[in-house]
Amino acid sequence: MDTSDTPLWQPSANLEDLRKRADLIKQIRAFFDERGLLEVETPILSRYTVTDPHLSSFKTQCHSRSAYFLQTSPEYHMKRLIAAGSGPIFQITKVFRQDESGRIHNPEFTMLEWYRPEYHYHQLMDEMDLLLQAILKVKTAERLTYQDVFLRYLNIDPHTAEISALKNCAQEQGIDFKTVNDTHDLWLDLLMSHCIEPQLGEHRPIFIYDYPASQAALAVIRSKPYPVGERFEVYYRGIELANGFHELTDANEQKQRFLINNQQRKQLNLPELPIDTLFLAALENGLPPCSGVALGLDRLLMLALQKQHLREVLSFNIERA
Repeated sequence: MDTSDTPLWQPSANLEDLRKRADLIKQIRAFFDERGLLEVETPILSRYTVTDPHLSSFKTQCHSRSAYFLQTSPEYHMKRLIAAGSGPIFQITKVFRQDESGRIHNPEFTMLEWYRPEYHYHQLMDEMDLLLQAILKVKTAERLTYQDVFLRYLNIDPHTAEISALKNCAQEQGIDFKTVNDTHDLWLDLLMSHCIEPQLGEHRPIFIYDYPASQAALAVIRSKPYPVGERFEVYYRGIELANGFHELTDANEQKQRFLINNQQRKQLNLPELPIDTLFLAALENGLPPCSGVALGLDRLLMLALQKQHLREVLSFNIERA
């Protein structure tokens, strides 16, 4: 739907597609209800936010109190519920990320997130595969490790290649990029986003799993044969849909990762952020072994309805908000 010539007061999606969106969300809720997951709601406004240097939160004031943040994900609050004994849970909620706008981005978007105590991350992939089959009407997803896709598409091993080899590979692929932040992960990210991602999941979804330990975020790290984070991402038709983890449960390790994040933020001239002590307290109390995944619901619905732009499945995108 091209809305460029319609008055700004009108919705960015047509009403028939909004009805289809509502029907698909009903199907998603039924999917989790049939499997015994509890639907929960957690705060959108919180005194803490993620320290991840690659995410930018909206900051605001709450009356006379100190700064609060609009959440980039309900993750920390949902894990606090798991630690309190909620059992398996899911949530469909609004989340907010600055500097994200375009064909598949909107600063305010809808996230589907769920957590499964006692699930290994491959079990969570199994469940997500069933959801994708139901909503996208696709065959079962392909699964490859992060190492597999680099070898398949670029003939280079991401775990053993030196930075110089990654830079040479990027140049061979026509990537002309100059930076003072010359890190292994930077070049891996460039190769993944520019050369590999656009080719992923052309005919059916694909799970990419076991990322380098340096990209583990909140995942458990496995040391052999190479240090990898037990994490997965899901792609369909070149679009990233979801990010999942075999969740880290060690409070001390989590605190160290937060501190490293803030060091990275400082190096990038980004403001350091307060560490979520309530989340750490929940981990100290005891988070059971679990796996969780966050899925961009608007992107999923865009693909399900065969649309080309996120605004076509949103009532009002950022330009019309």
